[in-house]
Amino acid sequence: MESSAVSDRAPGPVLLSRSEIQKRVFEMGREITRDYEGRAPHLIGVLKGASVFHADLVRAIELEASFDFIAVGSYGLTTRTSGEVRLLKDLDESPEGRDVIIVEDIVDTGLTLDYLVQCLRMREPASLRTAALLDKPSRRQREVPIDYLGFEIDDRFVVGYGLDYGQHYRNLPDIHLLGN
Repeated sequence: MESSAVSDRAPGPVLLSRSEIQKRVFEMGREITRDYEGRAPHLIGVLKGASVFHADLVRAIELEASFDFIAVGSYGLTTRTSGEVRLLKDLDESPEGRDVIIVEDIVDTGLTLDYLVQCLRMREPASLRTAALLDKPSRRQREVPIDYLGFEIDDRFVVGYGLDYGQHYRNLPDIHLLGN
């Protein structure tokens, strides 16, 4: 049964259509293919939000690639980050000596991505880059590198294409503004 807090916040208008998303993800895959020619990038998807983007991005890369997942949390059932990043699931394999790309759904404050970059740098990858589907630079508290970026958006809460509100709406194929 759905909680009233979630049912009161239905998806609003489409911000990015599935065709816009797929076109940009394909382009990002081409960029990574070009930049990693002759190498096999290791893409680390940040669960749960980046899972759909991660799957599409991996398929858009025309190189041998491997992947793993890591999970962190900072939201819960709110539309604002708590500011505290917690590791919920660590990697299954060591990134040491690999060409790593962190695949994130959305960068807003920068706290989560900064935390992940710091954690992974200590594990001595051969190289470390980042890919993010969405960026909200107006919310930035910590400057972080985004090497491959899908879209820059305004400071609005969005759902769909893996992004959720209280674990709902991840399965929507488009990205919607969260309604009231």
